[in-house]
Amino acid sequence: MRSLKKIARIAAILRQTYGPTRPGRHWENPLDSLVQTLLSQNTSDQNSHRAYVELRERFRTWEEVRQAPLRALAAAIRSGGLANIKAVRIKALLEEIWGDQGHFDLSFLRDLPDEEVEAYLRRFKGIGSKTVACVLLFGLGRAAFPVDTHVFRVSRRLGLLDGQRTPERAQEFLTPLIRSEDRRELHLGLIRHGRQVCRAQHPRCEECVLLRLCDHMRKASAAAAAC
Repeated sequence: MRSLKKIARIAAILRQTYGPTRPGRHWENPLDSLVQTLLSQNTSDQNSHRAYVELRERFRTWEEVRQAPLRALAAAIRSGGLANIKAVRIKALLEEIWGDQGHFDLSFLRDLPDEEVEAYLRRFKGIGSKTVACVLLFGLGRAAFPVDTHVFRVSRRLGLLDGQRTPERAQEFLTPLIRSEDRRELHLGLIRHGRQVCRAQHPRCEECVLLRLCDHMRKASAAAAAC
């Protein structure tokens, strides 16, 4: 099955299995989405959401976050995990943005094409292609396709990556193959499928709705038959 048709089929199956996704949250300032993305790294959506809410309850403005002691910032985001590391990253990011603009309003990004948004955000230390794609998708409502560890693992097992060896390369390869209207829902569907079924350890292949499209299972079955 050609990649375009296979991806469209996968998107349809995941939509049927998990249902349509809810409309995303509207972020007044894309910086809010950027910080939320940093908090989401290496933790669950529930924990990162809780950490973001607690951060904004503790500090009313991004200027207060910039000026806060690291210990206080880390305490505010403790529920998101890796609080000490993330606190350093958030403060460093805010310092860079303040030094660049003298304020924290990134609303001007809404008027820029995707390429210029990426070029601007990639200027800041620690902001990679996945984070940029998350801001484009969730912060700006663009048709981006972030590839995190779950999306990368499931896509690789399904045989979609054509040898792409890193999530960053996979993101570049997959994005143009996915219809723009499918990108948000497919991204979220693959994450959910990767957490619940196609897990890193002990995948639940017997429950997988994508089994017939899975290269990993096809190769495993062929190897077993050859023994």
